[in-house]
Amino acid sequence: MSETTAWTAAGVFAGEGEYSGAVPIYLVRTGADLTPLGLDANASAWAETNRFKGSAKASLLVPGRDGKLAAVLLGVGDGQAGEPSGPSELLLGSLASSLPAGSYRLAGSLDHPELAAIAWGLGAYKFRRYKRTASAGATETQAVDVRRLVMPGNVNSGRVISTVQAVWLARDLINTPASDLGPEQLEEMARMLAVRHGASVKAIRGEDLLAHNFPMIHAVGRAHPRAPRLIDLTWGREDARKITLVGKGITFDTGGLDIKPASAMLLMKKDMGGAATALAIAHMIMAERLDCRLRVLIPAAENSIAGDAFRPGDVLMSRSGRTVEIGNTDAEGRLVLADALTLADEEAPDSIFVFATLTGAARSALGPDLPAFFTDDETLAGQVVSRSKDIGDPVWRLPLWQGYQRHLDSDVADMNNVWDTPFAGAITAALFLRKFVTTSRRFAHFDLYGWRPAARPLGPKGGEPQSARAVMDMLRAELTS
Repeated sequence: MSETTAWTAAGVFAGEGEYSGAVPIYLVRTGADLTPLGLDANASAWAETNRFKGSAKASLLVPGRDGKLAAVLLGVGDGQAGEPSGPSELLLGSLASSLPAGSYRLAGSLDHPELAAIAWGLGAYKFRRYKRTASAGATETQAVDVRRLVMPGNVNSGRVISTVQAVWLARDLINTPASDLGPEQLEEMARMLAVRHGASVKAIRGEDLLAHNFPMIHAVGRAHPRAPRLIDLTWGREDARKITLVGKGITFDTGGLDIKPASAMLLMKKDMGGAATALAIAHMIMAERLDCRLRVLIPAAENSIAGDAFRPGDVLMSRSGRTVEIGNTDAEGRLVLADALTLADEEAPDSIFVFATLTGAARSALGPDLPAFFTDDETLAGQVVSRSKDIGDPVWRLPLWQGYQRHLDSDVADMNNVWDTPFAGAITAALFLRKFVTTSRRFAHFDLYGWRPAARPLGPKGGEPQSARAVMDMLRAELTS
């Protein structure tokens, strides 16, 4: 994954030396008087002529007497109009890809300057790996077609940059088609992060998965020439608090023998969005040097169709010793995650967090912008939900409803991988995963869409590591208090 743009993310921020020449951006609330902003009479008249009222997301370029850009006004509504949630400073991301090229700075006082800077970085992202340059001189033109924000002086600039890098990295992974991103490339990215931060990575591949007792990861991936694998990254003090992230790494999902219709396969390059999210959080944890023992487990495979594909009705042995009847081969993500979760649980970590593009049921219930979140820890639930809303990375808690456990029963095995009705699919999938965690103090599962269907202030249409910033914000608060 040497093509990733993540490490260039710092280039969307200008140095303090560019402050004096940078164009000021004013965040204006609805109906606010422009006079205190220090704009001259001409600028105020220009705003009035253009009927600029400070409505959320409305923007106005203000020319100077020389015809050059003198200021930018961004409407922030009532101050709590961030998308999809949070303070209005998050709307700044919409300017990062729409303003004329040049340097900008935030003018006036802000309640959330760090969120504003993060929003700028997230809004500046573009995925251009497969775009041909329009002419021989296009590369040079693209190099100067950059909008740079002077980092606000009262923020943790390192934290801003590592957050933006993490999200860009995950977006690159999700946006890359399966032709160029398979299990091997996920492993490569984990190894790149390990080199960058001084972590270690092990991988168990192909037939070795059977020898090391990961039978369900092997079964899901054995029908494709790209070898399935379990990627295992560790970092931090051995005796520090153990935080384990488990990310679903299905690099393409045909549905297996229970094949998906063509329309349902169009976005299946994003089925490794859970792995991308786990790697994004890992990058932020390691970049900020949080004091923990971090472990990232990614079961990576491509769910394909061939003569040796696993079948509906098969009974698979899991690492935990439980047998699983296959009610549907398109419910493969929970199978690979189950083996990885069993391994994670064997060392009794403090916390296990699972990230997966797991069910269409979660999308039917909550839509594409709001990931479902499951935990039986009330304190953890409150912390995550509250922080997720505050920073514009929302999640919504659904119940681990024990009454639905019976729907995973099987007549021939210890359990089935699906409930054969259209009801409560996200809950039963979460209950399936929960069965494989018995010793960890905390468990949480995030059922993600992993995709932004249309451009919004915090990023363009495309891959998105939903919940990554929210979980990181919660962990940062815990591990630095």
